[in-house]
Amino acid sequence: MGADLDRSRLAGLKRRLSTASALGFIFAVLAGPLPEAYAQDLGALAGSSVPSDSQMLLEADTLTYDNDSQIVTAAGRVRIDYGGNRLVAQRVSYDQNSKRLLAEGDVEIVDPQGTRVTSDKIDITDDFGEGFLNALRIETADKTYFAAESATRRSGRVTTFNNGVYTACAPCEEKPDKAPIWRIKARKIIWDGQEKVVRFEQSRFELFGFPIAYFPVFETADPTVKRKSGFLIPSLTQSDELGTGVTVPYYFALSPTFDLTVTGSYFTKQGFLGQAEWRQRFNNGEYSIQVAGINQKEPSAFDPNTVDSGPEGDPTEGRAMVGTRGQFDINPRWTFGWDYLAQTDKNFSKTYGIANFAKSVQRNQAYLVGLDDRNYFDLRAMEFKVQEEVLDSNPDARDPKQPLALPSFDYSITPDEPVFGGELNLDVNARAIKRDELDGFTALSDIRSGNDPFVRGLDGDNGRITGEAEWRKTIITDSGLVITPILAFQADAGYDNASSESIDRVNAMADRLNSLSEYQGPTADADVVSEFNRYMATLGLDLRWPVLFSSTSATHILEPTAQVFARPNEQYVGDLAIPNEDAQSFVFDATTLFERDKFSGYDRIEGGTRANVGFRYTGTFGGGWSTNAIFGQSYQLGGENSFDQPDLVNVGAYSGLETDTSDFVALAGLMTPVGLSLSASGRFDEESFDMRRGELKAGYSQGPLSLTARYAYIQEQPLYGFDEDRQEVRGTGSLRFAQNWTVLGSGTYDIEKSVVTNRGIGFGYDDECFTFNVSYAESVNRDDEDDVKKTIGFNLSFRTIGDFGSSQSLAQDTN
Repeated sequence: MGADLDRSRLAGLKRRLSTASALGFIFAVLAGPLPEAYAQDLGALAGSSVPSDSQMLLEADTLTYDNDSQIVTAAGRVRIDYGGNRLVAQRVSYDQNSKRLLAEGDVEIVDPQGTRVTSDKIDITDDFGEGFLNALRIETADKTYFAAESATRRSGRVTTFNNGVYTACAPCEEKPDKAPIWRIKARKIIWDGQEKVVRFEQSRFELFGFPIAYFPVFETADPTVKRKSGFLIPSLTQSDELGTGVTVPYYFALSPTFDLTVTGSYFTKQGFLGQAEWRQRFNNGEYSIQVAGINQKEPSAFDPNTVDSGPEGDPTEGRAMVGTRGQFDINPRWTFGWDYLAQTDKNFSKTYGIANFAKSVQRNQAYLVGLDDRNYFDLRAMEFKVQEEVLDSNPDARDPKQPLALPSFDYSITPDEPVFGGELNLDVNARAIKRDELDGFTALSDIRSGNDPFVRGLDGDNGRITGEAEWRKTIITDSGLVITPILAFQADAGYDNASSESIDRVNAMADRLNSLSEYQGPTADADVVSEFNRYMATLGLDLRWPVLFSSTSATHILEPTAQVFARPNEQYVGDLAIPNEDAQSFVFDATTLFERDKFSGYDRIEGGTRANVGFRYTGTFGGGWSTNAIFGQSYQLGGENSFDQPDLVNVGAYSGLETDTSDFVALAGLMTPVGLSLSASGRFDEESFDMRRGELKAGYSQGPLSLTARYAYIQEQPLYGFDEDRQEVRGTGSLRFAQNWTVLGSGTYDIEKSVVTNRGIGFGYDDECFTFNVSYAESVNRDDEDDVKKTIGFNLSFRTIGDFGSSQSLAQDTN
């Protein structure tokens, strides 16, 4: 009795302690109420994940073996290291008869992931089936915390924590006893390891030390389980049209690869909205199917004669949708997918905020995409659906005028090997457009009663296929001059089956253009063609001469640049012969000055001989200061100027390129080491230097303060659809104070209308475990100051638990 251990007995002790140290049990006991990622690791330990060949190291002041009682005891600064786990205690004993391990006195266990468990006393069996822990505290590697007065384990599957506390907030270093931001206290927390369920009894949720919710009993899935059926966090909504809404989702974990979420929402004005979402995952992708429906109780709560309320005398009651999304990787290079929405009316999903389908413009599509190094393939069929409240019978309705693109195709290939010493790029683009309703719009207020002079889309169908090749080679001379010859060729073939209504509109457009005093371009002739073939060959030369100036504290690079592109005239455009579907948006500024073709799409091609001249500048200064600038001008040297030729949307009008000598374009930016950044860009008249388009930006971010300001100006463009100047100022700012609190605000002021169109303010709190935000915003119709839409929202986010929030949106007159 009390004899020192011989070598064989010590070996036996090591084997028993490696089993009976109960580290695996301790982690298994604690797996229940912890976050998922950590609990999975703990569950693995409970399943004896320690490698079988692990060596155990035992350190203690004394080590004794009682032959009579068969109790092994290690006492005095005991430390056991085994398989990456560490147990520290004042005394550890193992009873071979009862097969129980007892650790006492400042017990601490640390697992390989850094999770720390402390307790006054641990008493367990070596099969982990029965046990008791006293004054238990846990700190996980991902900074979640759990404590209990005691914990017991019974039948090898049920662990009970008595007077337990759980939180994801770190304790205050200065005041460790201070209550965390939030925590859950429960009289008992019962974890069933077999059923994978955690049950909280007589629990309350505390925020800043104050109880805000009490739950006699509630259950949640065992965090070691990634997916388990049960209720998800509910949410609240509020609006004038819907009333107060409560949403409760229920999740069905049907298998490891597919699941179902059923959601019920009740709105005090509109009644019950049912939703369901089916999701299925595969090794190479996933898909989902969503359905939703409601029978509206009070359609009159919506604005009259809208999609939501229905036309007068025919209220909208039954509304529903079905949507599906999916994406699959065929192989590492190819991806196939789809996104599709069908609904009883065009605004249902947006009105009720159906997840994944609430965008203002829904693009239904199926696509096949391939990507390999510098080669790209994209084939897709698309249908554009505008979710708007305007009835289709209203001339301003946008949805009926949207086209089908069947298909849209892009292919780009750049060979890895040089071609004749240069780089070759090949592009193919094709599209087929079908539109059921003419898309025309009025540009000038004084002709609103007449025919619209411009046509964004023809009624009927049209298509085009384009092939483009570009070759360029860079040559650097001994003097540093960079010479880049460019050869490009583009060929197109297309067709247009326009309706008689569309042809009449094009004829009216030509007559209108020729009669308007604002129109200064060449004669517009209406000659819509049913098919066309065209080409464009370009011979170009790009010259750049970067010059370096440097000193001990600064470096300057000035790069004068000149380009010349010789081309034939653009075909068909002056006769309004072919549609313009993909080149309607065009901005000439410093960023597009040196582009070979400045149009945004393939339906328009820049023609004639043009030169682009200007310079780039970059400066770097000591202390972290830097600046950059671009300045230049473009010149039409020969042939017809494409930007002075009308098309169905007159895209070149007021572009700054419609004259042989273009407007000046400029850009400048400044970056400082004190958090301040400034930039300015603009387009200026080639004769008077009056500003035609401009933008100023300023930003400051240093310490707790962040500010941004933006001023934008666009001169009137009546022949492009805007008959008055547009000018506005927008500012945003945020200030972080008291370490975790932030206040922010934003506003937009329309200078031309003298009205604040958007304004908002908010504040929030955030730290490592809790986020809280409150905001208020107003949106004002720039043409009617009494039309104000207000939005109030808040959001609470608890780390490891979830989010909870509500919003209120009110549209009202403020006379």
